[in-house]
Amino acid sequence: MIATAMSVRRLPSLPLALILLALTLVSIAIATAFGAETIPLGDVWRTVAGRLRGDELDAAHSVIIWDLRLPRSVLAAIVGAGLALAGAVMQALVRNPLAEPYLLGVSAGAAVGATAVITLGSFAAVGVWALSGGALIGALAASVTVYAVARAQGGLTALRLILSGVVLSSAFLALSSLLVFTAADPHAADNVMFWMLGSVAGATWAKVQIAGVVVVVTVLAMLAIHSWLDAYAAGTDTATSLGVPVRAMRNALFAVQGILVGVLVSVAGGIGFVGLIVPHAARLLVGATHRAMIPVAVCGGALFLVWVDVISRVAASPREMPLGIVTGLIGAPIFLFLMGRRQYVFGGEA
Repeated sequence: MIATAMSVRRLPSLPLALILLALTLVSIAIATAFGAETIPLGDVWRTVAGRLRGDELDAAHSVIIWDLRLPRSVLAAIVGAGLALAGAVMQALVRNPLAEPYLLGVSAGAAVGATAVITLGSFAAVGVWALSGGALIGALAASVTVYAVARAQGGLTALRLILSGVVLSSAFLALSSLLVFTAADPHAADNVMFWMLGSVAGATWAKVQIAGVVVVVTVLAMLAIHSWLDAYAAGTDTATSLGVPVRAMRNALFAVQGILVGVLVSVAGGIGFVGLIVPHAARLLVGATHRAMIPVAVCGGALFLVWVDVISRVAASPREMPLGIVTGLIGAPIFLFLMGRRQYVFGGEA
């Protein structure tokens, strides 16, 4: 197994996941009330219920709550859930405790696409979708490039994937820096940096639907093969002896990972740390089996990023702080506290 703990009593997975899910839903409602104008929680509930029933509502509150704040909070939950899931899948794919969703260069590739949009005006014809579209194309192109390079070097082993991803990430980031360096816009560097640190400020219901479908489908797919993931995490020899189609599963996981992370980065930028710490925290709480860990990680990631978004809005008001800054400042102490409270090993390493 990826991670085990000795002499540690685990929490029940399903009740914990349901509690985290309920807290996430309540947190979304509370987060919707925060902003430049604080709206009473009762008004939030009435507005949402009225929109669902088709009632006639106050135009100002309806726009603020339904069109601006609610999709933002829902997208934060979806992105948090997706990043936690992507981190869990990546750690299983390369069997490395330091693996995170952007290990294989997806975020760096997305940064090239987003930087091209910001500095060169690429994809301007698609309007508000230009930045997301450019980032998604860059992310998918990076995934294909890493896959091709790893295959050309002898196959999709964990070591080749990591090395290819790290090397190509450096190349993609250098290309992004070159685009910024040669840009005519003096504010290009600030815009690119803000995007790379992540934000859900541009949330729309269309982005919520796209990201939500991808995350839900991926969660169901990973739960369907949870026993294969457990076997693969124990080693390729063990997985093969148990009848797991290792090569096909590795290729499928790589493809799913590329699509999932590409979509998440395209709608929210490069939000770091969530995909690294949340899967480990879930293992500390419920154990290493993917059937127990994935639901807790997904719900925990959603809850975590909803409140990270709230903090990013109010901590430096009226300015907005990028989400990646908040996740690092808050996530690191929380994870170190959890790890210090429980005896934890990963792949046999204490």
